[in-house]
Amino acid sequence: MDIILLERVAKLGQMGEVVKVKEGYARNYLLPQGKALRANPENLARFDEQKAQLEAQNLETRKEAEALGKKLDGEAFVIIRSASDGGALYGSVTPRDAAEAATAAGYTVDKRQVALTAPIKELGLHTVTVVLHPEVEVSIKLNVARSPEEAELQASGKSIQELAAEEEAAAEFEIAELFDDIGSAGSDDEYGDPRDSQPAQTGEEE
Repeated sequence: MDIILLERVAKLGQMGEVVKVKEGYARNYLLPQGKALRANPENLARFDEQKAQLEAQNLETRKEAEALGKKLDGEAFVIIRSASDGGALYGSVTPRDAAEAATAAGYTVDKRQVALTAPIKELGLHTVTVVLHPEVEVSIKLNVARSPEEAELQASGKSIQELAAEEEAAAEFEIAELFDDIGSAGSDDEYGDPRDSQPAQTGEEE
């Protein structure tokens, strides 16, 4: 299907270009979202009439997106989720979750602007692209953790594998100390106090 682009679309073209796309892509995405029109004589004439207005609107929205992008770019947002000891999530983190985390922090982000190729299914730090405007993209970090404390450790640069190894080492150390304490107590019981072996003195020597 031939369409006229009403805005820049990644990997397709710039505003005003006539391009050929698959019919399903046009019907399900480009046309319903107002990103394009069918390329026919009527719509071509309509675009020519509205071109100046569309370009002005595009410039204004791009300026707004750039202003937001300067604040949002590089920001990190914590998302708390349940997960296994190996770091696999019981569920996943979706574009909606990312948008809600950013919005809760005071940014205006729609789930449709979050470019996740696949849901996040593991703990850790994940870099995600946010498309604020066809010509403005920024990156944010999602810190997916089981607790705020774990999120802080991950933010400091420790991976879930390193955290698990540290917890395991600490647990082994505690067990070793426990056995040492038990061993020491047993040793005292076996040999007793040397003073206990001395016979009790009763009466006066003859």
